[in-house]
Amino acid sequence: MELTLSLEGLPVVVLGDADESRQVLARYRKAGAHITFFDSPESYMSSAAVPPRPALVAVVGRSPRSHAAHDGAWSTVLDHYRRLGVPLVTEPPAGLRGHVALVGGGPGSLGLLTVDAVEALRDADIVLFDRLAPWRELEELTTARLVDVGKLPGHHKVPQGEINRLIVEYALVGINGRPANVVRLKGGDPFVFGRGAEEAAACAEAGVPVRIVSGISSSIAVPAAAGIPVTHRNVSHSFTVISGHAPLTDAEHLHLAGLAAEGGTVVVLMGIANLPHLAAGLRRSGLSAQMPLAVVERGHLAGQRTTVTALGSAEADTAGCANPAVIVIGEVVRLAGSGSTADEAAAGQLRGMAAAFMMESGGVTP
Repeated sequence: MELTLSLEGLPVVVLGDADESRQVLARYRKAGAHITFFDSPESYMSSAAVPPRPALVAVVGRSPRSHAAHDGAWSTVLDHYRRLGVPLVTEPPAGLRGHVALVGGGPGSLGLLTVDAVEALRDADIVLFDRLAPWRELEELTTARLVDVGKLPGHHKVPQGEINRLIVEYALVGINGRPANVVRLKGGDPFVFGRGAEEAAACAEAGVPVRIVSGISSSIAVPAAAGIPVTHRNVSHSFTVISGHAPLTDAEHLHLAGLAAEGGTVVVLMGIANLPHLAAGLRRSGLSAQMPLAVVERGHLAGQRTTVTALGSAEADTAGCANPAVIVIGEVVRLAGSGSTADEAAAGQLRGMAAAFMMESGGVTP
């Protein structure tokens, strides 16, 4: 069960180590609470500023449910508030200073953030984020200082070397000279065309502890948003993910054409600008002009749009498509859901093609 409480103007007592409580105090202040903080039972007992009956008591880093969990330290204080019927809540401590988490933010939708990602953001002092991560929701997820290091196609306002340097510097020096807990929030998964390995290597070289929080890759999630499975029994037994950031070589086109012709699915990330080059190269390499192709723009976000076409007419039919987008090439595109931009007649035709294909291949259709 999840409860959302308004703390605006309410007295709240926070108990815990001062450094471990830094994020909790920031969150409660942001929520409008009037906070009285105590870092030890002794400071509590000697204070004349204890609210007689606070709306809430938050204990940082320990469970208020049992005396044993506190080693007896706060038991007298907690017993007092239990007798008063004041709600007691547990809050996790802030993230460790001098540490970095490389966090995958998924395809940009808040709902596709993992639990680990949300917790890492909650406990961070500084977040360096990309434009494909769910940055619009960061104000709701963290009280950390937010640093925009996002890249646009053809324009890197913060070069990768500078991003590496900032991650390490914030971890070691942080804010006001104190090491910080740093989150590097990236779109998709940090290790899928995200340069996460380079950032992890920079941390390791500087002696900064780093952990990887895997994210949901857009190579799978965005096609799924359009009802396109990257694999399907009796249709596609494999899928290959490539970067379309730079034009492919003839050898790469030939390799991908062979994979798609033999039942594989090709998923292209960052490929809109080079889609004409890709489509022409695959046709030259012998891939049928009838091979289905889809472009899914803004998957899992407002304004999502799917364009379904074939390799032979891809250049003309996708001319109006823009980033962020994922390109899918393969027979699985015939299984696309009716939520694409095609009208109902076209969608019905696609479903009929899918049914015919499944019958021919011995599969079963709904």
